[in-house]
Amino acid sequence: MEKKIIVAGLGHGGIAAAALLAKEGFSVTVYEKKKEGTLGYDWTDIFAPKSLGIAGLDMPPEDKFEYKKDMTFFGPHTKKGLQQHVPEEQLEIKMERRDIYDHLIKHAVECGVNIEYECEVLGPVILGNRVVGIETSKGTFYADLVIDACGMNSPVRRNLPDVFEIEKEVSRHDKITIYRAFYNKASDEEVDAKFKVMLLVDGITGVSWIASEDEHTDVLIGRFEDYDLDEANRFTELLRKDHPRIGTEIVRGGQFVDIPVRQPLSILVADGYAAIGDSAFMTVPVIGSGIANALKASRMLADAVIADKHCEFSAETLWNYQVSYFKNLGSGMAPLACAKLLLLKLKPEEVDYIIDSGMITEDDITMGANFTSLSGQIKLDPRDLVNKAKLVCKDPELLKKLVACGASMGKVVAACAMMPKKWNKDRVRAWAKVYRYSFK
Repeated sequence: MEKKIIVAGLGHGGIAAAALLAKEGFSVTVYEKKKEGTLGYDWTDIFAPKSLGIAGLDMPPEDKFEYKKDMTFFGPHTKKGLQQHVPEEQLEIKMERRDIYDHLIKHAVECGVNIEYECEVLGPVILGNRVVGIETSKGTFYADLVIDACGMNSPVRRNLPDVFEIEKEVSRHDKITIYRAFYNKASDEEVDAKFKVMLLVDGITGVSWIASEDEHTDVLIGRFEDYDLDEANRFTELLRKDHPRIGTEIVRGGQFVDIPVRQPLSILVADGYAAIGDSAFMTVPVIGSGIANALKASRMLADAVIADKHCEFSAETLWNYQVSYFKNLGSGMAPLACAKLLLLKLKPEEVDYIIDSGMITEDDITMGANFTSLSGQIKLDPRDLVNKAKLVCKDPELLKKLVACGASMGKVVAACAMMPKKWNKDRVRAWAKVYRYSFK
């Protein structure tokens, strides 16, 4: 009998996994609340092109993307920024969100995936301790496996039974609220840094950017707190004082979006259930980019499903997906969540000191949307480390925060290394508690 798989929501990882599984002969249906042709925010996004190949997709047409410019990072009051120097072979591509979706969806349909639009997912259907389907605005649908790609606030994950011990809610400091708008170009003045990323501007805990394009200026405001359009407009006006290219007319965008910026979900699977993408918190903490990770995860999930020769799709058989994800990506993302928590505690003057003193250099900031591990970012030059240590010791309060962050990272790394390689309910749940506690 043909096994049925439901993908709840048209998340990037979910649709990529759907394509891989449909190609293997599974009956795969995606249920999506939006109308056909309306997916994707009215802006561009950045991701590593190699992730497409991992997920079994070709590169998009050359006229649909361009390579991302290096970012330059600034503190709240620093005048000289730190510019990335990303190697050519690691460059990420920039595409319209809607073009990304068109590329993924076209491929999935060609592979045999059925997509039901305008069908809102309301929650899971549970039989005993197993997920057996989903409740939707158009009725109840059953399947042998439900892949949850509904996003950070997934109604599937949030309504799972407590006995699954899968985290349901996202705390305020584990998500960043983004306001992004593209303004008309008000000046032809040349700028030294065309992609400018700013930390803690106006003393507010958050990250902002100004990307000066040929025809417009892309402004992003990201905060770990709630704010409204009036505040977004006030802040944009503040940015205009030093950035005359930012016009007053919004030519596109102008939307608020919440993005998870935290460690990956402690348990990704249950009997009949697997989370992927934002539903599993697969974004890179601080940066917030998650497309590449979700696409890579789609291959890992598909491999675990295909390897289940008896099609049990149980927590035990799906656990290989989690082990693979943490081994290749999750264990690298988790420590960076500690760095994000450090950012929430830093004062503006401390961020300025870190940049101005040379504690962080341009060689340290090649991290992008293809980030996989902090260890790959750290240059172990003994002389450089000694110099950085001396700079840190000049500020006792900053030293205390950095030591605490380092200790947290150590706990997280140790916890990830302890993750059971084989499924055992009691051992997995005990490990999950240790993993979650590491971030307290």
